[in-house]
Amino acid sequence: MLPVDATLIPTGELKAVAGTPFDFTTAKAIGKDINAKDDQIAKGKGYDHCWIFSDNATGVREVGSLYHKASGRLMTISTDQPGIQFYSGNFLDGTKPSKTGGNYELRTGLCLETQHFPDAPNEPKFPSAVLNPGEKYTTKTVYKFSVK
Repeated sequence: MLPVDATLIPTGELKAVAGTPFDFTTAKAIGKDINAKDDQIAKGKGYDHCWIFSDNATGVREVGSLYHKASGRLMTISTDQPGIQFYSGNFLDGTKPSKTGGNYELRTGLCLETQHFPDAPNEPKFPSAVLNPGEKYTTKTVYKFSVK
């Protein structure tokens, strides 16, 4: 994953997730480690970081999934991108109304955004995100929903 500074900009470091609250290499509840005593969790007030896909694969491949046990809903994510930004709703504060009544409270939602690494133009170790005039940029991400 990409550690961030106090302003949530990646530091340029690439950090292994094994043994940290950021380790989702095996399935676990998102909330299991979200309040862990960890500098990166504290900076993001939860998860607001980019995970790096270490498979170095090219083309569209499955990179993750979410499962909601109570409803049986399953979402799988496939992409050709090198990373995914996971935001766990850490800055939701109850001031925005939800579509189903009530308000969006702290961590009542999440985002999974496939992408190149944030701040890539300023980090020489990151894969290039430069698009020159006249070049065409295409990418593909598939969010597949099912029930299990």
